[in-house]
Formats: sequence, C-alpha cells, structure tokens
Amino acid sequence: MKYVDEFRAPGAVGPLISEIARVLGGRKASLMEVCGTHTVAIFRSGLAKLLPPGIRLLSGPGCPVCVTSNSYIDRAIALARLKDATVVTFGDMFRVPGSTSSLEKEKAQGADVRMVYSPIDSLGIAERKPERNVVFLGVGFETTTPAVAATILEARRRGLRNFFVLCGHKVVPPALQALASDRDLGIDGFILPGHVSTILGSRPYEFLAKERRLPCVIAGFEPVDVAQAVLMLARQLAEGRADVEIQYRRSVRPEGNPKALAVMDQVLRPCDSTWRGIGLIPGSGLELRPDYSDFDARRIPVTVEPERTEKGCICGAILRGVKSPKECPLFGTVCTPEEPVGACMVSSEGTCAAHHRYARED
Repeated sequence: MKYVDEFRAPGAVGPLISEIARVLGGRKASLMEVCGTHTVAIFRSGLAKLLPPGIRLLSGPGCPVCVTSNSYIDRAIALARLKDATVVTFGDMFRVPGSTSSLEKEKAQGADVRMVYSPIDSLGIAERKPERNVVFLGVGFETTTPAVAATILEARRRGLRNFFVLCGHKVVPPALQALASDRDLGIDGFILPGHVSTILGSRPYEFLAKERRLPCVIAGFEPVDVAQAVLMLARQLAEGRADVEIQYRRSVRPEGNPKALAVMDQVLRPCDSTWRGIGLIPGSGLELRPDYSDFDARRIPVTVEPERTEKGCICGAILRGVKSPKECPLFGTVCTPEEPVGACMVSSEGTCAAHHRYARED
C-alpha cells in the first residue's frame, strides 16, 4: 500500500542508522518520544537496539489514559455506582485502576459500564435509555477531542437531556513546556506526536525551538518514519539549530486541521489539569464552555473517595521519563497486563505495556 509499505521496508532503516551515527560523530543525545504509539513502534520494531549507542530514547507522557489522574478515575467509578447512571468509555479506560477499584470491577458487581468505539455511540444509548444519565468519559489528547466536541453538538441538536461528558481531555503543548523545564531529564530534542499534530499542526510547538532551543520533529509511526525523525534531529543538533520540522508530511500540515480545531474551540475552553507523574499544569486541560455546561457530568452529585496511589508503583516517574519500567519493583511480577497495578501497564500505548510485551521478548 502506498505510504505504508515504503515506511516498513527492512532495507531502508540500515542506511538511516548509519547516517545518524555519521552525523552525530560520537556525540550523545537524549531524545524524548512524546507519543505512546511511538513508544510501541520503537520497541515493536527493535529500533531502540539499532540506534547508535550515543542515542538515548526517553518515553514521555504520551498515553492519555496513563496520565489521567486517580481523582478523575475515582469520580468515574463513583458515577458508575449510581443506580440511574450508565458510564460509557473507550476500552482502555475500562481496566485502569483507581484508588481502590476500577470500572471493570464495578461492572462485575452490577454497574452499567459500556465500551464503545466512538463517542457518537453514546447518544444512541441515551436515546434508548431516557430514564438513565448516560456519562461518556472524555479522555484523550487533541486526536480524539474533536469527535467528543462534535458529539456534544449533536446531543444538543437531538435535544438530549440525559447525556453528559466527564471532561478529562488534555492538550500536549503545555505538558511539553513542563518537560522542557525539567532539568533532571536533560532533553536534547523531541520526537513529536503524529496523530495529535494532524489536528494541531506544527505551529503550537514553535516555542520549544524559539524559547527553549530544542530541536523538534513531528514523526509518523512506522520504523522508517522514526529513524528519519531521529536523523533529522541529529542534523539539527550537529548544525547547532533548533527548528520544528515535519517528517510525517503525508498527514501533518503546519496549520493542522482548522475544522477540527474550530469544533473544539466552540465547545471547550482551556483549564488547569493534573497529569499523573507531573502534577498540575496550567492551561493543559479542556473543560466545557458555559454555553454547554448542561452536558457537564460534574453537575451530577456523587461522593468521591479520597485519592491514593498503590505503594511501590512508579508510573509517575516513568511518565516523566526519569525512570524506566524495569526500575519498578512491581514490573512484570505484581504488575502485569493481566493484573495491572498502574495505568502504564493497561493501555496498549502505555510504556510499561510496551516494555512488557516487546522488551521482555528480546
């Protein structure tokens, strides 16, 4: 298939690796891939083992399920416990542990929790169950947020009064600002997310190059994509420049997707948000605008249990890139994909899940 097979060609990666080594000339570089799909692609393809020894890849907070705070999950669980509520979610959120439970456990005890592939499916449930409050869990970055915003617009058009969204959406650029300010990480460049950038474009990242002097490349998700992105970063470092470049040109434009951005802006506005492992980041979340507050699930009164984290879990440090999964005392023993203790082991994009599936097989 055009634009896919070319980026999976086994013989194409070797010359790129050789060129990376030549350009760097022995120089060391710490590069962070922000997107969880990049983390999976790197381990699945074995690319991390092929790169020159001086290249250090850090996995960042690019899994939206993983960075969702326990307080949000605990509220979703509290809503699921209501007798007249139906909680609707994407599959990854189903098994994420909260402080003492999960949506999976609540469903096993009789709660009405349903998984969907698209937020628009929630509206059909609300129409068929007018006596129930149907709550969709709005978790995700800019990639999925426009679809949730469009669903809210459609709910208003249909006149639904029993449909709500528990907004947990996050935006990527403020988190990158926080990571770039973290001296413990020592980041030399960013491999920026392709899916998010299809919506955002490249311009929102320009502060990283102009203010932080950090090279950035927006990359696709095939092995050749990532190798090309590393080479582009190596060239920026060798030449002493910092730009935001697009490797993933078959999908990303500098201006992004104006229609998707307009739908988001119509329904949602920026707010402060807590990221697992990083903490409160100003302006990094999205909440419903006042005109759409009648769809806000936070209007539904519930008692949310006190937040706590599992002792020994280092998901927070892993999401910041300062620890690797293999440094966690629970990894692969107490915490596995079948019995996850931390959020990073649940999602297919989670760093721990990627390490467990691919690095352990190595």
